[in-house]
Amino acid sequence: MVFDPDQDPEEKRAVRQNYRSLTKKIEEHRGNPNDFTTEELLSQVHKADELFDKVKGPQEATLDSHLLLMASNMGAQKARAMKSGSGAFDVDDFVSKLVQFMGGQKTLEDALPEDSDGEEMQDSSSPLDWDRIGRKAMAKSRRVPAMGFMLGPLSIEQKKRAPAKRSKLEKNKEDERKPQELKEEDITRSENETTKNVAILETLLEDIGTVNIFKFVINPNDFAQSVENIFYLSFLIRDGKVAFETQDGEPVIFLCGQPDDADYEGGLKKRQMVLEFDMATWKACQKFLPARVSG
Repeated sequence: MVFDPDQDPEEKRAVRQNYRSLTKKIEEHRGNPNDFTTEELLSQVHKADELFDKVKGPQEATLDSHLLLMASNMGAQKARAMKSGSGAFDVDDFVSKLVQFMGGQKTLEDALPEDSDGEEMQDSSSPLDWDRIGRKAMAKSRRVPAMGFMLGPLSIEQKKRAPAKRSKLEKNKEDERKPQELKEEDITRSENETTKNVAILETLLEDIGTVNIFKFVINPNDFAQSVENIFYLSFLIRDGKVAFETQDGEPVIFLCGQPDDADYEGGLKKRQMVLEFDMATWKACQKFLPARVSG
């Protein structure tokens, strides 16, 4: 098919009308395909082939594909309804005739001898003549049958998977340590120690006055002690008992009057600050702050 957008409209209209006419004829016999002969179906397909030579657009090509689809479905229905001869293939009848051809079972007339009156039947238990049917088959096919092989060995020995034994880890009971159990009195004692240390810092600030925050909290000989001093000082700053300011570029702390509700209503606001203090900062401060103040 060659696409031609400038195809004559009258020609396109005639092609579409012919396709619809062919499609309608097949649709009329869709319910009963036996009324539509194979010759008529083949004639419809040939007419569609002739019309396809005039197809120049996608719409007409769609009509052509729809017609061929319906014709193929109709042909499939007629193929499924086909029968061999006048009736369906009878396997039992075929086997019976095949045995008779090889000299096995015989009909009643052939089994009776000429001088018999029908009361006695001759015993026919002769073996089947397979060579006779073989010669018949040889006339139709001379292909030598190929030998087939079994896939895999005749006997397979299934391998038994030995269970993996895992050695248990033997722990030394002397090295085992039981986790420390915290009791209510331990928590109370810890809270009391925190309150006590906060009060000690408040007393020291009252004696010292305004002081550099690092000079006050850092213990140059104990990093953990310095961290605890900052922790206890944070409670005093949170409660408003200690002020933290910068004077002449130096961070200082000093005691102050704790604000009340009236101060907050007058516009006083709380501010939060995060103080970064690690091992490197502690070591740097050791060179400039040799004094030790215990909290």
